[in-house]
Amino acid sequence: MGNTTKKAFPVLNMHCAGCANNVERTVKKLPGVIEASVNFATNTLTVSYEKEQLTPGEIRAAVLAAGYDLIVEEAHKEERREEEQHKRYTRLKWKVIGAWILVVPLLVYSMILMHVPYSNEIQMVLAIPVMVFFGGGFFTGAWKQAKLGRSNMDTLVALSTSIAFLFSLFNTFFPEFWYDRGLEPHVYYEASAVIIAFVLTGKLMEERAKGNTSTAIRKLMGMQPKAARVLRNGVEEEILIEKLQVGDLVVVRPGEQIPVDGQLSEGDSYVDESMISGEPVPVEKKKGDKVLAGTINQRGSFIIRAAQVGSETVLARIIAMVQEAQGSKAPVQRIVDRITGIFVPVVLGIAILTFVLWVTIGGSEYISYGILSAVSVLVIACPCALGLATPVAIMVGTGKGAENGILIKSGEALEITHNVQSVVLDKTGTITEGKPVVTDIISLGMSENKILEISAALEKKSEHPLARAIIVEAEKKGFASEAQVSDFQAVVGNGLFGNYEGSPLAGGNLKFIQEKTEIGADMRGQAEKLAEQGKTPLFFARDGQFLGMIAVADVIKEDSAQAVKELQNMGLHVVMLTGDNERTAKAIGDQAGVDEVIAGVLPDGKESVIRRLKQKGKVTMVGDGINDAPALTRADIGIAIGAGTDIAIDAADVVLMKSRLSDVPAAIRLSRATLQNIHENLFWGFIYNIIGIPLAAGIWYPLFGWKLNPMFGAAAMSLSSFCVVTN
Repeated sequence: MGNTTKKAFPVLNMHCAGCANNVERTVKKLPGVIEASVNFATNTLTVSYEKEQLTPGEIRAAVLAAGYDLIVEEAHKEERREEEQHKRYTRLKWKVIGAWILVVPLLVYSMILMHVPYSNEIQMVLAIPVMVFFGGGFFTGAWKQAKLGRSNMDTLVALSTSIAFLFSLFNTFFPEFWYDRGLEPHVYYEASAVIIAFVLTGKLMEERAKGNTSTAIRKLMGMQPKAARVLRNGVEEEILIEKLQVGDLVVVRPGEQIPVDGQLSEGDSYVDESMISGEPVPVEKKKGDKVLAGTINQRGSFIIRAAQVGSETVLARIIAMVQEAQGSKAPVQRIVDRITGIFVPVVLGIAILTFVLWVTIGGSEYISYGILSAVSVLVIACPCALGLATPVAIMVGTGKGAENGILIKSGEALEITHNVQSVVLDKTGTITEGKPVVTDIISLGMSENKILEISAALEKKSEHPLARAIIVEAEKKGFASEAQVSDFQAVVGNGLFGNYEGSPLAGGNLKFIQEKTEIGADMRGQAEKLAEQGKTPLFFARDGQFLGMIAVADVIKEDSAQAVKELQNMGLHVVMLTGDNERTAKAIGDQAGVDEVIAGVLPDGKESVIRRLKQKGKVTMVGDGINDAPALTRADIGIAIGAGTDIAIDAADVVLMKSRLSDVPAAIRLSRATLQNIHENLFWGFIYNIIGIPLAAGIWYPLFGWKLNPMFGAAAMSLSSFCVVTN
């Protein structure tokens, strides 16, 4: 596995889903390739291969031989892809304009002026440039595929237009052949030219719509600075971002984007991290604090020591993850791929059969009808709508998710998420804030602020997580004591002891403090009620006198109860899974409103619980991505709540960058909406061909006199792809 790599390469010169299948088959045959997948919507080849057996250059050579091209250079490949897409769109636009300039007068001659002298010759002269200059790409593409024994949309367009053109050419120069048989020598130059004009127009609309689906990637890439200011030998110099190295000292001024992941080496400021955390309030940063690439320095200048640069930064990894997801395939796509793989040969067979049946049943006078029907079949039966149905929906779904801080790592994850029956939530850091805070202060004989001040002085000497909650609360209220505690002792699992302003001070659990002083029944009753609510009461006594107690708890997040309710309204069974004790877990579970609480489970035991729940249906596990990694991996879909943590990104199928539980139902809704979109697209793609091909073949002509002009077939084909993309 150490010699295996996975890379995504932009593909150039693809015209349809058949092209995507051809590139995929070509790459899969190369030695050392483990898996290859081509996404027609993103024009991307994703390939896993053995580095010792294959190089990107060799992959490109094979793709070139198949009639396409790859961008294999790592530097600025997205910019090159954008540039190539823009060039292609511009070329297509001018081809469409040029084609219609000639097609309009051609239609006038074919429909209104067909009997004027030399009408056929004028139509021929107008059609030739459309065929050669504006539609030439279809013929060269079809020829390249024919040499390889393959076919694609170019094959259908080239065959249909050349048949109509050559038939018209014969009738223009040898009309006597038909006159001698008592038949009218019709010409169909307008059909061949209009088909090309409509197909080019459809491809132009398709390219524009496909370009619009990439906005999420462009927004993310826009967060990456192009250059950085480094400090070398005491001198500032500006360099390109790709030339940064780990350990470089990077200078960031107010209002600038941070170019690397690293730690503040000098200075302090406030940083806007909303693109990562979703929090609108800037975060204070001091020396030693970590900062991330793409976030924005708000106020002071500072110097960062680079820890991760280039593709290793959190932002770069997010971009790569979204690109990989947009280029991946959902399970439903495999069925569509099999269909599009045999689609063109089957259509060619239907077109030939259509012509043979028309001539066999109707005789020589129906040769024109036979040719027109065969041409209509070739034109209307394009696999593009089917080929685009799934990848475009996935591209938009993952893009919309990324814009809202929901990173979905694959098309498979996007598809499976809609079908889960149970949602398992970790407690700490998922339902709750993940850090204890002071919730209640109950004092005897002194103010709440005074007991907070005294207890904070004692807790400053402790390393316990609950001590930190009291210290933070005291600092927040401005009651941090200047007095120092001497002769400090910590009794593990019980409490703390020391001297404060000349008198003994103790703090800890009920048992520990009862050894120092007497605690009344009323106070013990209040402590019991607090414990039932999932809070931890800490008792304090000074000089043998009971002072009161401070309750500390890891409180639930603001949106947790609402998120759980939303999940339940979606018909999902919500379970809270935690290693905490039964009483605390039940209290938090009641506040959040979950259906089931499973407590006292260690990280390795969580994986067993997920395995058991999966026997009843598909399961989503939501955790912080660190101690929950085994459970996240075991679940059908692992959702990590954790802003940009490495393990979260690696272990989970979905990463919620904004650490909001409310994004869990949002991710499931997104999955359901995307799957609905895919099913709609596939329905219209299939129904279009089911209705269109028989109509084009002329099946309904004997009964109703219905037949399809190839020009309308070309328009319908282009419109079908455009409708799927814009859906």
